[in-house]
Amino acid sequence: MHTREEKLEAFGRFLDVLDTLREKCPWDRKQTNESLRPNTIEETFELCDALMKDDKDNICKELGDVLLHVCFYAKIGSEKGDFDIADVCNKLTDKLIFRHPHVYGDAQAQTAGEVIQNWEQIKLKEKDGNKSVLGGVPDALPALIKAYRIQDKARNVGFDWEKRTEVWDKVREELVELEVELDKDDKEKATDEFGDFLFSMINVGRVYHINPDNALERTNKKFIRRFNYVERKTVEQGKTLKDMTLGEMDALWNEAKSLERKGELK
Repeated sequence: MHTREEKLEAFGRFLDVLDTLREKCPWDRKQTNESLRPNTIEETFELCDALMKDDKDNICKELGDVLLHVCFYAKIGSEKGDFDIADVCNKLTDKLIFRHPHVYGDAQAQTAGEVIQNWEQIKLKEKDGNKSVLGGVPDALPALIKAYRIQDKARNVGFDWEKRTEVWDKVREELVELEVELDKDDKEKATDEFGDFLFSMINVGRVYHINPDNALERTNKKFIRRFNYVERKTVEQGKTLKDMTLGEMDALWNEAKSLERKGELK
């Protein structure tokens, strides 16, 4: 691993290159916050994909791409006279120190849970108490992740089940209400109840310490892996999926599951 001096030198070299590109490259010169935003979203998802795969080489590469965007926005900010990368770093450092009084102050927190419990109150103090508990959840978050964050923030101020097993009563209640509206064929109300049911299931993940987004993505990848096997074997038989009966596809699906359990399906 590199020394602190080497890290600072590498970061400085990167900033120098970014400055040069912003000045001399026609593409870099024309970029704005608005034009970069879609690419930032894409780069963030590419990093998340590498993290899910635990692909160390790609994690390193994608972290660099995300860092480029962070510094590019700071560069644009400096050109407008609004802020520069030093302001970004200083604001972040000040926030980290303020939010960790158990490290930089006299507060006590012996476990990660105790730290989390204190964070929401600390965040409210940052906003002079004028911001709501849920106000910090970005509107643009994907709905599943947003639901998890909403529930987690509410939990941090004591709005939660006394016993985690109580969450199953809510799941059963929401499932019954969903089934009633589906039987009525009322799409509008059924959509509302479907959302309530999903919200309750996300709550299950939260109280049992399972990240629902990670869990769903693992299932997505598992389905793709098994379905690709079914498709591949179908082609090997000289057929297409449309030629296969549901029973034949189920048989291949079960083969894929068996190979997966043995660690032979990648």
